[in-house]
Amino acid sequence: EVQLVESGGGLVQAGGSLRLSCVRSRLTFDDYAIGWFRQAPGKEREGVSCLSSTGARTYYGDSVKGRFTISSDGAKNTVYLQMNSLTPEDTAVYYCAIITLATGCSSYPPNYSYWGRGTQVTVSS
Repeated sequence: EVQLVESGGGLVQAGGSLRLSCVRSRLTFDDYAIGWFRQAPGKEREGVSCLSSTGARTYYGDSVKGRFTISSDGAKNTVYLQMNSLTPEDTAVYYCAIITLATGCSSYPPNYSYWGRGTQVTVSS
């Protein structure tokens, strides 16, 4: 069973930074990508970023380009999301998820097969 656990969320002032972590269990497949999504109250789940298992493909949503950076530490089975210059509009529950399509990253949540439980990020003005 694939498990994903997010951490690193919290309360931060506007302009501040947070680093989210997503630790995954051991996988039995090779072609996959890990994505970060967020969902604010009353809004649809939004694709934030994605990184393929080879590191060859990345994706950033328009609203976070230039502020967020995705990276991975294979030895720790962990993917990170460094979030800088945070604004109140970034307030949401952040989820990591795994897509097993060989095509790699996608911003479409139904394409992802496995999800973590999320971590809350709150940015105060």
